[in-house]
Amino acid sequence: MRGDDLQQASLFSYISPEERVPQDHPLRPIREMCDGALERLSPEFERLYSRTGRPSIAPEKLLRALLLQALYTVRSERLLMEQLNYNLLFRWFVGLGPDDAVWVPTVFTKNRDRLLEGDIARLFFEEVVAEAIDRGLMSDEHFTVDGTLIEAWAGLKSFRRKGSKSAKSPDDPSNPTVNFHGERRRNATHASTTDPQALLYRKGARREAKLCYQGHVLMENRHGLAVDGCLTPANGYGERAAALEMVGPVARPRRITLAADKGYDSRDFVGALRLLQVTPHVAQNTANRSSAIDGRTTSHAGYEVSQQKRKLVEEIFGWLKTTGMLRKARHRGTDRVSWMFVFGVAVYNLIRIRNLAAQPT
Repeated sequence: MRGDDLQQASLFSYISPEERVPQDHPLRPIREMCDGALERLSPEFERLYSRTGRPSIAPEKLLRALLLQALYTVRSERLLMEQLNYNLLFRWFVGLGPDDAVWVPTVFTKNRDRLLEGDIARLFFEEVVAEAIDRGLMSDEHFTVDGTLIEAWAGLKSFRRKGSKSAKSPDDPSNPTVNFHGERRRNATHASTTDPQALLYRKGARREAKLCYQGHVLMENRHGLAVDGCLTPANGYGERAAALEMVGPVARPRRITLAADKGYDSRDFVGALRLLQVTPHVAQNTANRSSAIDGRTTSHAGYEVSQQKRKLVEEIFGWLKTTGMLRKARHRGTDRVSWMFVFGVAVYNLIRIRNLAAQPT
């Protein structure tokens, strides 16, 4: 018998969002780890907010919403609020009831900016790393470091000589015609009017220069989990300086190893690692000069293992630039882009921990 195509919606529902989400849904273990980290961060939230005035968006709900935005590649806060309006799965994860009002996108972004003041992304990342350590998933002996370019939210037309006034364009004012061919443009003399903190940089020869930042990750080699992450202005020496800064806290009295690609093969960097009691498992760069890594290092079997394991860091960058929406930054300024980069690395760790926990022992 054919059923009736009734269009009248039910006025009430007696099934809660908790019951609608399957027990084996992949978001459940992520929310469990996220809730534990946010509970431990509650004292930090207390210091950020006043005890008087109108209540704002709960920081726990705000961070869960940002986590969903990274997991499901929601391109804007406006689209995120739209999803929260009708998506019961999103409402369950954030902690909203079926009848709770959804926030105005501008109010959401203003409340998100408050979390920049307390560097909550860094604290959240450290809580996720502590979770991985408690589960015995982190190696404390073998690490990898690498960097990647994060394209800034600024076009080359905005890269103009410092102190110059913008000339009036006879055509579209919002997208004027700019002829910069033949002009020598440098970071010392030019700056972007859209994002002044972004620098013009190119990764290698025969590649186009872009306004960008550099993101850096320190990874442990056992399971490919990020131990540390940071963002710096894009320049030729930022990768090595950031690597030394990140590897310092994990260096121990017993030797650890640090793998890296050919871009880190310099005598200054290798010498600095040896002073930190770190064995440099850096790939040899013998294209135009002699390598700083000699046979004392390459003859060991562990060197070959490190060269294989170091490629796992590309999976972190691959996820950040595709799902995590960090191929091109959606924010301007070092502080905001750095906040989103560190938070994105924390989300990647949550996914990786969940996948490792689901594997049979």
